[in-house]
Amino acid sequence: MANIMHIQNNERFNRANIPHLGFDSFRKELLDLAAKGGQIVQFFAYEDQGTYKLLAVMRQINKLFVTGCNAPDNFESLTADSEKFHMFEREIGEQYGLKAEGHPWLKMVRYHKNYTGKKDVFGNDYSEDIPGKYPYFTVEGETVHEVAVGPVHAGIIEPGHFRFQCCGERVFHLEIQLGYQHRGVEKLLQTVPFKRLPIIAETIAGDTTIGHSLCQAQAIEALADLKVDEGASIVRTIALEMERIANHIGDLGALSLDVAFNPPAAYFGRIRGEYLNLSQILGGNRFGRGLVRPGGVTHVMGDEQKQLLRDKLAELTPEVEHVNDLIFSAPSVRGRFDGTGTVTYANAEKIGLVGYAGRACGLPYDARVTFPTECYGDLPANQNKKIDGDVCSRATVRREEIMHSTVLINTLLDRSEEAASYIPQEVELAPDSFVVSINEGWRGEVSHCLLTDAKGDILRYKVKDPSFHNWTGLALSLRDTGISDFPLCNKSFNLSYCGFDI
Repeated sequence: MANIMHIQNNERFNRANIPHLGFDSFRKELLDLAAKGGQIVQFFAYEDQGTYKLLAVMRQINKLFVTGCNAPDNFESLTADSEKFHMFEREIGEQYGLKAEGHPWLKMVRYHKNYTGKKDVFGNDYSEDIPGKYPYFTVEGETVHEVAVGPVHAGIIEPGHFRFQCCGERVFHLEIQLGYQHRGVEKLLQTVPFKRLPIIAETIAGDTTIGHSLCQAQAIEALADLKVDEGASIVRTIALEMERIANHIGDLGALSLDVAFNPPAAYFGRIRGEYLNLSQILGGNRFGRGLVRPGGVTHVMGDEQKQLLRDKLAELTPEVEHVNDLIFSAPSVRGRFDGTGTVTYANAEKIGLVGYAGRACGLPYDARVTFPTECYGDLPANQNKKIDGDVCSRATVRREEIMHSTVLINTLLDRSEEAASYIPQEVELAPDSFVVSINEGWRGEVSHCLLTDAKGDILRYKVKDPSFHNWTGLALSLRDTGISDFPLCNKSFNLSYCGFDI
């Protein structure tokens, strides 16, 4: 496979070794991989010495591949042949004004002036970042009507517009438009002083602090040849699993509230706080901020902290099991969960669903198993028993993951290694290099990709939150479903606005 290079997760490669193809060959290689079950990890544009280029990282089973090409101003859309490229090609057009000809629904992902400073492919010539008017799908018919929700919401969440095409109460199609709060995170990561990078990474998505900061730290460690001791890896792995538990517990409580079963919502609201407090014991902050840094962790986990974690987990685990039994044994809850918001295996594979949403559809991918980092290589994998693709399956996978994560944390607490004291240091990144970092955040695959120039400065910093894949899954879950099921379907995915709007 001379036209595509096999790479490893979190391993530095010389950019000169990445195959550089003509666009037609580039397109063919990616579509061939996609047709054989390959999924996109990263697909983006960047500027190198005045030339715009495309780079793609794809995964197939347990292997990663990378290839690149010069970017034509207009190129034949890959989405026309594979839905997996849909959002990525729209983002390339949004950021660099490169047009995917033949894309079935080419519009901006977010609203901001593109990186090139020229008129973009959507016919806009922006002088400033202001909310725009987006085109929407239309469905015609005497009994068809539209229901528009947002972008301003009643809750304390970021803006997003949901437009339902309905016949009575049945939803034909849901179109989701985000991007109203574009923050320019990727551009910031390429321009701010190096010491600010971890602070920005931690705020890409506030509920995925560990997931994003871990990806960044590992990528920088690969580029700077930094080694992490076993004790620090244990702390990092525990922190990531603690983040997973807290978010799943919060969402299971919210799902109960959405079907008017209030007691579990109250119980899990309190219990989620207990797990956030455990994160504070582990790293000094309830949401994991300030813990993970390139080269290690900022807090040493001593015997006292280990014992506090063990004791509290022993207390909380039966409580979690009891509340889950309340939820999943209630006929009224199962009546609302079962068969609601189904995404089929075929559709999940076509759009590349990741994380628990993908596993609930029968896609087995879990980055902790497929591309293990830190301590995951010698930890047991989870098994998902309900994979029907509906709300109940997504809730059940979350329940299973809570208990599995608890086992992983207890296993790691029994290890005796202690992290060395973290000492901040100036690092130099390898020049003309490339690295991709992948971890299984609580929503799914989190990935950071860094390219450096000849001086070792960051040439391109690409971030992908799992929500980038999965918002389309939420839209599919509403097809031929009652519009009143939207809150339930939405919470079963619980995707990130800010993690998407970067």
